[in-house]
Amino acid sequence: MNQANQDTLKRQAAETAVQFIQSGMVLGLGSGTTAAIALKLIGQRIQSGALNKIVGVPTSLSIAAKAQQLGIPLAPDDNPPAIDLTIDGADEVDPAWNLIKGGGGAMTREKMIAQLSTREIIVIDESKLSPQLGTRWPLPIEVLPFGWQAQARWLTEQGGAPKLRQNKDGSPYLTDQENYILDTAFGPIADANQLAALIKTRAGILEHGLFLNLTSDVIIARAGGVRHVVVR
Repeated sequence: MNQANQDTLKRQAAETAVQFIQSGMVLGLGSGTTAAIALKLIGQRIQSGALNKIVGVPTSLSIAAKAQQLGIPLAPDDNPPAIDLTIDGADEVDPAWNLIKGGGGAMTREKMIAQLSTREIIVIDESKLSPQLGTRWPLPIEVLPFGWQAQARWLTEQGGAPKLRQNKDGSPYLTDQENYILDTAFGPIADANQLAALIKTRAGILEHGLFLNLTSDVIIARAGGVRHVVVR
């Protein structure tokens, strides 16, 4: 698939997702290339009057800035309300529609927003589909800067290969919460629920990129057209 065709399909996927938005909704505003198109469409519909009384809850500071530029009203950061619908992306999606997220570094806020959402719509292109989580993407793990190398050693003992995410200048990448990310390659993850539970026992680890049993719908931009899967 060439880039022009892929971009067209991504727009079609975003348009499909945006169709589920109604006036008066609280929306989770996600990240990813297809979700970014959806964000622009939401802004356009607010400006045209097709949508009104919308409140957005952004998954990152950069998404918050883009939403403000597009005229999308935002909920206060310290008290996000219950969310009717979230449109977000993913880095890897398995056959049970579980996800790895965090390639953009926002998985902590993304997971909080997913858990607040009645409906979590994931928009992706077909390159994100995978036979098993961990096959194509390392697991992002957000850790406190204090003691991060101890966390890296512990993750290695659990069978992972952690790598500190860095900026182009070699400095550590900082999340919106000013923490570090260890991109940890486990290979194909045999039991994602077990691994998620294990990681959460470790003090100093804030969050991980396994999103399990949170997806309501998946909209896939693929050769031959857009596919919409209702998960629950």
